[in-house]
Amino acid sequence: MPEPLSASTPIEFLKGIGPKRAEALAEDLGIKTCGDLLFHLPFRYEDRTRFHRVAEAVPGPVQVQLRGTIRKLKEVKQKRGSRLEAEFADEFGDILPLVWFKGAQWVARNLPVGQPCVLWGRVSEYKGGRNMAHPEVLTLKEVKSASALHPVYSSTERLGRFGLHSNGLGQAIARLIGQLRELHGQFWIAETLPPAILQLRGMPALSIALEQVHQPEDANAERLGRFRLKFEEFLFLQLLLVQHRNRQTVYQPGAPFARVGAMFNRFYAERIPFELTGAQKRVIREIREDTRNGNHMNRLLQGDVGSGKTMVALLTALMAVDNGYQVCIMAPTEILAQQHFEGFREMLGDLPVRVELLTGSVKKANRKPILAGLADGEVHLLIGTHAVLEPAVVFRSLGLVVIDEQHRFGVAQRARLWAKATIPPHILVMTATPIPRTLSMTVYGDLDVSVIDELPPGRKPIRTVHRTDAQRLGVFGFMREQIAEGRQIYVVYPLIEESAQLDHKDLMDGYESLTRHFPPPEFRLSIVHGRMKAEDKDAEMRRFAEGTTQIMVATTVIEVGVNVPNASVMVIESAERFGLSQLHQLRGRVGRGGAQSFCILMSGKELGKEARRRLETMCRTQDGFEIAEVDLELRGPGDLMGTKQSGVLDLKVADLIKDRVLLEDARAVARRILQDDPELERKGHALLRTGVDRLKASRPDWSRIS
Repeated sequence: MPEPLSASTPIEFLKGIGPKRAEALAEDLGIKTCGDLLFHLPFRYEDRTRFHRVAEAVPGPVQVQLRGTIRKLKEVKQKRGSRLEAEFADEFGDILPLVWFKGAQWVARNLPVGQPCVLWGRVSEYKGGRNMAHPEVLTLKEVKSASALHPVYSSTERLGRFGLHSNGLGQAIARLIGQLRELHGQFWIAETLPPAILQLRGMPALSIALEQVHQPEDANAERLGRFRLKFEEFLFLQLLLVQHRNRQTVYQPGAPFARVGAMFNRFYAERIPFELTGAQKRVIREIREDTRNGNHMNRLLQGDVGSGKTMVALLTALMAVDNGYQVCIMAPTEILAQQHFEGFREMLGDLPVRVELLTGSVKKANRKPILAGLADGEVHLLIGTHAVLEPAVVFRSLGLVVIDEQHRFGVAQRARLWAKATIPPHILVMTATPIPRTLSMTVYGDLDVSVIDELPPGRKPIRTVHRTDAQRLGVFGFMREQIAEGRQIYVVYPLIEESAQLDHKDLMDGYESLTRHFPPPEFRLSIVHGRMKAEDKDAEMRRFAEGTTQIMVATTVIEVGVNVPNASVMVIESAERFGLSQLHQLRGRVGRGGAQSFCILMSGKELGKEARRRLETMCRTQDGFEIAEVDLELRGPGDLMGTKQSGVLDLKVADLIKDRVLLEDARAVARRILQDDPELERKGHALLRTGVDRLKASRPDWSRIS
């Protein structure tokens, strides 16, 4: 065995583990070293301060603790293997039958038969009486050395067969702590935080914190130990993200937008037909501050659908043009790119700014002048899809990249865009998906975050209601009234990849039902779904946008990329099958004109608890950030951000939902440390530098925009 025993010692060398158990621990729980085992923390505790009498132990889900003696072992042969039966007698002489259905011979060899012992388990009803199956058995010596708060560890069925169930893991951890205590005279493991930080927050040393979590004297000791471990986890993550952010912005040169010139000023004074909101003005000031001093901007712009992100993007683009730089705006779909292109040209009017559109459907003959204009600097603003990433697309002086709905673009794609400039272009990422503050500090912790948290004046709140199938005829009547007033309507069906065929059937059944209630030629319907060719889909969407059709029947393909101010009703079928974020995005498709808009959530009568809460939340509020917080609480961070983000959110101790205040505290501490010592080069920060390097090596850097 490597000497001395330490956190880096392979787990197979710990007494009682060996190669086979070590292999199972590595594959099932990722535990490869003694340090990994120490950081496999209990997920809950059982209060073992009270002992019950056998006579008062009732069958049920609650586990009880009994004190007495095991006797009369008997192995009973079965069709497969054998079971072990025994009797347990407490100090009052009351008897409780015990049974083990697995590992009978191993259990029989290890039971303290005839000795005082303690049982822990659930009592069950059996043949008119009671018994206890697979109880946890401790000798009195083991009970004395154990904590009254008994730790419970996550395990697997395979590890259970190796004796490494919760109790077996606890015993292995106790052995490890004992061996380290013998080796050092006290339980000791190398410290990971400088003394100054421990003193700053009144936190225990790492060794004490781990001991308090695995073998707590009481609840307060456990809380203090876990607080230290959570703070450390957040601190290293924030040091890594803030340091990366600083390298990308504070210490990374960017195209200097030294002045606000004629294009910006003329557009602001002559072309904006309304007063910008306070939130829009604040964000523009933040962007101006980022870009004026020659540092690199890496900013995330969050704002609900209709909050005015596009106007902010255009004003930022004009800052770049005024300073001799070109701008590229990337959109996830051709429809959205076309929408931006038409909207920007209309807003710019007669200003001498050349705007071009480049998508996969732009023909070769039309591409040539666009590519030439980009290369010689005549094209000021390029709007496009993934087509802008092609090698043939060369900019003369790319200074700003705006990415709309960035989660739809991969890291490698963004890096190819970055490489099209000598000096890295400023990055403005826009998303209409509200991101809870805790997630923005972790997933997007290396970006500066701006939030547009108010809607333009004159926008009426969308009235959202929940209706069941039994109320469908009333909904159809309301739809007729809206169409009679000249309005248009979306009817959206869910799309779940695992059952695309079933969803297509739902859509077609719904379309047929709607045509019966809204028959042509009095009513005109469009239909859009994922199985259609792109050109057919675009044609149907265009018919709806132009007002040729009154009802758009669609799957969630319309979530991004359709702007129809005349559409005033969004009907969402099987709304209980949608996530909160998607419901909020779909609702944002209406409410874009001056008329009162409505969102109708249709569902069956029977709803689960979570589905009911989602629909109630949608009816209660339109605040995207409040909705995002509820979504985070219901789904958890991994599901909310998607599987590819799980590397960033793979927290072992801390909880983004429960520990939000601690996360903000850790970020503030990280910023203060890096302000004074950007590269953690000071002697007192050596442990922090080691921890950040270790974290950097273990985590995917997918969240980088560069």
